[in-house]
This record gives sequence, structure tokens and C-alpha cells, in this order.
Amino acid sequence: MEIEANKTLAGVPWERAVIEKLLLAQVREQRAARRWGLLRKLLLLALLGVVVLALFSGRLAGGPARGAHTAVVEIKGEIAKGADASAEFVLPALREAMEDKDAKALVLLINSPGGSPVQAGIINDEIARLRKKYDKPVYAVVEDTCASGAYYIAAAADKIYVDKASLVGSIGVLMNGFGFVDTLDKLGVERRLLIAGQNKGFLDPFSPMTAEQKRFAQAMLDQIHRQFIDVVKKGRGERLKEMPEIFSGLFWTGEQAIDLGLADAYGSLGSVARDVVKAEKVVDYTNKANAIDRLAKRLGVALGQGAVGALREMPQMR
Repeated sequence: MEIEANKTLAGVPWERAVIEKLLLAQVREQRAARRWGLLRKLLLLALLGVVVLALFSGRLAGGPARGAHTAVVEIKGEIAKGADASAEFVLPALREAMEDKDAKALVLLINSPGGSPVQAGIINDEIARLRKKYDKPVYAVVEDTCASGAYYIAAAADKIYVDKASLVGSIGVLMNGFGFVDTLDKLGVERRLLIAGQNKGFLDPFSPMTAEQKRFAQAMLDQIHRQFIDVVKKGRGERLKEMPEIFSGLFWTGEQAIDLGLADAYGSLGSVARDVVKAEKVVDYTNKANAIDRLAKRLGVALGQGAVGALREMPQMR
């Protein structure tokens, strides 16, 4: 009786019980595979939907512009690669606004402390090119701040309008950092920095900067500063009161900026559209890195990393 009991499970022969378990396990695996396959398809469809929305959301939201209007492109926040106020996003908006025959003028709505001289320079050059190509006026309207790289961009406009309390200017260039040369000695820590090229590590915060390296960095800053000054002089012309303080990195209120020739008059977006452009209707052409754009990029990166991982796991011919 004991032997017979071992051969059965709850009255069912053990062979049959094992087969049933294997079959059930296979069914569960097939169901899980179908679920994951469906989930992958849904994720792919969602990704495609996100990409489509990212491509067309900006255009569908506002719809086509109809009738005479004032085109607006915002320059807000830090001017940097990948930011909303980068050449990547600003240039397509500028081109679309200037190409539109119903846009009677372009207003750069600026509220920025500045940023990359490279990004600002690219935007400035494109504004100058588009002004010449389309023979259409470009105005800059300053809200709170138009400093440094933001003023570099504003200098390309025909006229600059400010509020009396706006902050304008800061025509200068800086390179900052920290030096901890003696800190490691006090902590008893040895710094091990290996370089090829005697100046490769001259910006390392734990290494001393030689007089020659400081002169090199200063010459580079002076050259970029000169480029900035030339752009401002070209853009403002005889309106600018050339004083040493103008290009010293100082900034002024909107009221002072008008007196110094850094700005032309008081004005807001609404007043410039109404009284200067004579087209009170405003259409925003700003091309922003919205949440959908960022999500699409993140999904794209994640899928790319997954693909790379899968390729690494595949057999390789060596």
C-alpha cells in the first residue's frame, strides 16, 4: 500500500500529474508571451503617437495664421545648447515667421540673463540674414532682463523696446571656476593627474594656473569680448553713446539704457504690435522643447540603449 501511494498524487497517477503540470506551465508561458507581445506593440504605438504629436503639436495648436499679424518668437531663459533659447529651436521659428507673408514684422520677446556666446552668435547672424532676405523689420521687446548673450541677440534688431525697470546690457565675457590648490595638502590627499600636453589640465581646480596660462585664457576672453562689442556697434550704430562703461560688463535699467543708446524707447509686446507694426493681432511662432518633445527624446534614448544591449548579447564574429 505504501508503494502504491507514492505512485499516485491525490488519486491521480504521478505520470499524469507531471504531464498536467508541464502542460499548465507551457500554457502560462504562452499567455505571458502573448501579453508581453501585446504590451510591446502598445508601447510601439504609443511611441509613434508621441513622435507624431511632437512633430505636429506646435503647428496644430495654433493653426495657420490668417490675415495681417505681428509674429513673435520668445528668447527666454538661459541661452544654451538644448535649451528653449538655443539656436536649435530659435532658428526654425525665426525662418517660419519671416517667411510668412501675413507677418508684417517679427518681434523678439526677450527675458534672458544670457548664456552661450556661440548660440547667441548663431541666432544673431541668422536674424541679420533673414532681415536682408525678406526686407521685414525685426524688433526686440525686453521684459525683465536682456543681458549678456541676450543683448547680443537683441543687437540684431532694428529697434529695441524696454520697460523703464528692465535690466539691459552686461556686455562682457566671463570664465569662472574654483581653485583648490592648497586644500588637498591640508587634507593630506595626493593629487594624481596625468596629462599629455603641458597645458592640458590648466583648468583643473586642483592644479595651479601659471602666468602664461592665465594670459592665454585672458586673450581668448578678450577676443570674444571684441566680437561682442563689434556686434553691438554694428547693430546700434550712431545711437550708441560710446563710453568705456558701456562695454565693461555693467548693466542698466531700461530708462538708463535708452539714454545710453542701448535701447530706443519704452514698449511692450502689445504696444509695439499696435503702435509700431500696426498689426495688433499677435501670432506666436516660438518653437519650444515641450514635454512631448522631451518624452519622445527619452523614449528614443531608452529604446536605443535597449537595442545596443541586445546587440551586445548576440554572438559576435571575431
